[in-house]
Amino acid sequence: MDVSTTPANPHFERLGGHGAIERLVDAFYRAMDELPQARAIRAMHEVDLGPTRRLLTRYLSEWMGGPRLYTPDRGPPKLRRRHQAFAIDGAARDAWMACMRRALAETCADAGLRAELDAAFHKVADFLRNTDTP
Repeated sequence: MDVSTTPANPHFERLGGHGAIERLVDAFYRAMDELPQARAIRAMHEVDLGPTRRLLTRYLSEWMGGPRLYTPDRGPPKLRRRHQAFAIDGAARDAWMACMRRALAETCADAGLRAELDAAFHKVADFLRNTDTP
């Protein structure tokens, strides 16, 4: 497995490395289970979030400039294609972002990094919208 890093994105180290990403992912899915506005997006997932947690942890490791743990195993992310089976509208995007913002607030003490990650996550979440409803 190729575990080289992607130095163009320094967020991995700034966040705190692999352990910090695991904590972020755990907090994200905990928020998805707890926030009322996240019910619809939680229903898009399997009951057992274990495999999904592992995939998101691997993806975020690579996306944030850490070890390439996702692509060698799963190929290029192709996020839109992988999410096409789900109706993702503005409300789903906003619910996803609410979960991620809560997770970032719990796990990332650096306000500047939180703001950078929030903006980057919002771009990705908005890109995944595949219905015209706001």
